[in-house]
Amino acid sequence: MIFVYAISSLIKNYIYVGQSDHVIRRFHQHNNGHEKTTKPFAPFELIGSWACADRDTARRLEKYYKSAPGKRMLRMMIDS
Repeated sequence: MIFVYAISSLIKNYIYVGQSDHVIRRFHQHNNGHEKTTKPFAPFELIGSWACADRDTARRLEKYYKSAPGKRMLRMMIDS
C-alpha cells in the first residue's frame, strides 16, 4: 500500500505533498533535515495521509493536492 501525505511548515507558509510506503519514517526524514527540498522549512506538522491501493492512484491524488484547488483544500484543513 502506498500513501499520499501532506506536511505543513511550522515556521513558513509552505506545504509539501509526497508519497511513501511508510509515512511516519518519511515525516521524520523531513523534520530531521534529511531532505534537501524541505530542509529550509523544518519543522513540520502532518496535515494528513491517504492510503491508495496502487502507485497510479497515489500519483493522481498527489497531483491533485499539488494543484491550486488541492492546496486550497489543504489550507482549509490547516485552518480548521
